[in-house]
Amino acid sequence: MATTNDLKNGLVLKLDGGELWTVVEFQHVKPGKGGAFVRTKLKNILSGKVVDKTFNAGVKVDVANVDKRDMQYSYLDGDDFVFMDTETYDMVNVPRDVVGTAANYMLENTTATVAFNEGNPLYVDLPAAVELTISHTDPGLQGDRSTGGTKPATLETGAEIKVPLFITTGEKVKVDTRTGEYLGRA
Repeated sequence: MATTNDLKNGLVLKLDGGELWTVVEFQHVKPGKGGAFVRTKLKNILSGKVVDKTFNAGVKVDVANVDKRDMQYSYLDGDDFVFMDTETYDMVNVPRDVVGTAANYMLENTTATVAFNEGNPLYVDLPAAVELTISHTDPGLQGDRSTGGTKPATLETGAEIKVPLFITTGEKVKVDTRTGEYLGRA
């Protein structure tokens, strides 16, 4: 158990009969009149639903025990992604819906952080940026090299992103794993 004064981004709470919610944002508010409170934005780990919730200051909240481990993505087994614990070499199957959009930026041997609660995988966190190769993009046309133009490109993982017109097939690029945006050449 913790109090609302202990809230911070990334903390996982157990609310509403055992559902797991992660704190996305929080703000302590002390109005001139009345008691202080904490305004939060919470994201449901299983459904991805985001809600605003207000707690009175000092109220006890149930904190979930989350174990984060560095793991290496090994291979795809049906709809499950198989990760290997880098310390114990144990293999763990993680369902596709738990991996979520991280699957768009993972190649075999990619290291990621996998969070567990009571032995069940909750989510997969990748580094903020990864380097991937462009497997296909149409060539830019003469005269298309002015600033600001973009075109679709397919990454080696199969995900599609927008890249500047000068990028060609076979180039390595940096991609933001949170937004899917092109960050630059690798």
